[in-house]
Amino acid sequence: MQKRLIGTRREGLSRRGNQIASHAASSTIQRGAFIPGVPDTDQFPFATWKRLINKHMSRDMGRLLDYAGSGYGPLKSAIAEYLGVSRLMSCQPRQIVILNGSHQALDLCARMLCDVGDRAWIEEPGYWGARNVLQAAGLATVPIPVDEAGMAPRAEDWNHPPRLIYVSPSSQYPTGTVLSLERRLALLEGADDAGAWIIEDDYDNEQRYDNRTVASLFGLARKQRVIYLGTFSKVMFPGLRLSYMVLPEDLINAFQIGNSELYRGGRLIEQAALAEFIAEGHFSAHIKRMRQVYRERRDVLIEEMTRHLGDAVSVSGGHAGLQLLYHFNRPIDDTMVASGALTRGLVVRPLSMYYQDASTRRNGMNLGYGGVPVERIRAAVPLLAQVIEELSRTAAARPAGG
Repeated sequence: MQKRLIGTRREGLSRRGNQIASHAASSTIQRGAFIPGVPDTDQFPFATWKRLINKHMSRDMGRLLDYAGSGYGPLKSAIAEYLGVSRLMSCQPRQIVILNGSHQALDLCARMLCDVGDRAWIEEPGYWGARNVLQAAGLATVPIPVDEAGMAPRAEDWNHPPRLIYVSPSSQYPTGTVLSLERRLALLEGADDAGAWIIEDDYDNEQRYDNRTVASLFGLARKQRVIYLGTFSKVMFPGLRLSYMVLPEDLINAFQIGNSELYRGGRLIEQAALAEFIAEGHFSAHIKRMRQVYRERRDVLIEEMTRHLGDAVSVSGGHAGLQLLYHFNRPIDDTMVASGALTRGLVVRPLSMYYQDASTRRNGMNLGYGGVPVERIRAAVPLLAQVIEELSRTAAARPAGG
């Protein structure tokens, strides 16, 4: 029997459970136009991946069926080498912990570094998934505005310093802005003075379309106050559910124990296959190939949005990632746009859902292009434009104050 609801509270759930259930924002639809943050899995070299999985299942299965601890050694070595080349980060394999997705990494950070009620700064607008994980761990999330240079804490914000600072500096989600070097250095200094830990979520740095170098906070830090998060979900396929964190030396032992006690490690067969996938050059080759594919799709989306909507919208970001953020230049309800788009088979994430503070919300839409072929983009944008134009006409016809 379905549980009876009392107001917005579900019977039988804890306060935490009700908060999680009532703030859920994940879509049951995970493919198609315009799901943000989803890669094109059709072009992944699954024949190669299957070969590597089968190889380790037949050759190494016995030793790969145990708990994984902090991760498969050769994979940690491969990641450390990859980060040294791609991100100019100096780290050792012992500093890396392999996890089942970035949400687990965030939860581990919250539980190992914070007590219930501690402050955690989050970007505003920002990734709702990170906000929900931190709140579920009992932290008080404090939204810090994002402008054209990234997260912008004010001097008075430091009067009530956080315990954690969650930031996506290389390509802020969802705006796509890049945290300026000045802001990076100031954030590192402020965190050091306040005794705060920075969680650097570098979720899509592999899909970067310009030639400018974006230094990681981890690499810039003179004192080790940064925990670096990376994921394979955006580069390979979301169902892989493998991510990693790079830890400061002082946290290694405690986090390894915490990860083992709270979650246990596993999936060593996939980790072994991934280590070889990287070592054989398939990982870098796939990134290079897909960067061209995604760049073309980004350009086509911008072209089609300009053609069909003109100055009704303005775009943000586009330097990296698998999505573009569009702001509305006319009064329009982005949740109604999302509802109207859904009736036409399109999934649009309203910008307003990425805000914690309702008083600062702006309307817009986050459009993913990573898993959408060019021809589908060209067909889908006119449908989306129809929704926006219809809602704009309705709003214009509404009497003032009505």
